[in-house]
Amino acid sequence: MTDITAAMVKELRETTSAGMLDCKKALVECNGNMDEAVDWLRKKGLASAAKKASRIAAEGLVAVAVDGNKGAVVEVNSETDFVAKNEIFQEYVTDAAIVALRSNGDVCEMKKFNCPKCGKTFEERLTDMIAKIGENMNLRRAKMIEVNDGVVASYIHNAAGTNIGKIGVLVALESKADKAKLAELGKHIAMHVAASNPLFLNVAAVDPAAVEHEKAIYSEQAKASGKPENIIEKMVEGRVRKYYDEVVLEEQAYIMDPDKKVKQVVADTAIELGADIKIADFACFKLGEGLQKKEEDFAAEVASQLNK
Repeated sequence: MTDITAAMVKELRETTSAGMLDCKKALVECNGNMDEAVDWLRKKGLASAAKKASRIAAEGLVAVAVDGNKGAVVEVNSETDFVAKNEIFQEYVTDAAIVALRSNGDVCEMKKFNCPKCGKTFEERLTDMIAKIGENMNLRRAKMIEVNDGVVASYIHNAAGTNIGKIGVLVALESKADKAKLAELGKHIAMHVAASNPLFLNVAAVDPAAVEHEKAIYSEQAKASGKPENIIEKMVEGRVRKYYDEVVLEEQAYIMDPDKKVKQVVADTAIELGADIKIADFACFKLGEGLQKKEEDFAAEVASQLNK
């Protein structure tokens, strides 16, 4: 049997907002498996669905670059926030987004790119920066999106400078409407994405396996209520619709006008501008998403240095 540590209970509690004792019981029942413990709590009605259980803990910066109908977003990690404030590091991250535009967001191709500034590849430039600053860094990921006719808008949250910060969002709008008006709408939707963290563009893009997983959990919850089967089916259908409202961009309540869904705001703007508008794609990079930073015990670190 897996030992259930306080750290595991704490992590589960932070992910689900369930009570401490419930989290411990869930971990015991699921032999320490975190994902199964989340489902166990949800089936018991003790936790709500987590949009994305991702531990954001790495340092560094995210950057965006836009050129007309295409845009790129990149993430470069460092060990400390101190380095993220370094001008050399910030310049590298800014350049990385521009290089991503030319490399279709392919990190391997980006590393091979020759920098006109120094005559070195982008990877060699990173190696030199690591040696100069004395801290490990990593060009972690990049993505480029584009449209045939329209605009790509961007937004940076917690900005550390021009086009660099902690969260970077791109939104691609396909339309023949006025470019300036499209860019304004795109930026507002990008701000919404940063705040609401959608996982899918539209209902069609939702993974069927994810929907079935949610249905199974909702069905268990509904059965516990003792309702008739036909009522249970309606309850599950309602929960699935709510799931879409939470994780699908077009179905979410618009952050600037919660009485409207994002797709309604787009449709209203299309009427106003006299041209069809379609959200073709979006990308959102949150610094350190999916990474776990090593937790340092400062007292233990000092003690270890004294004992050397």
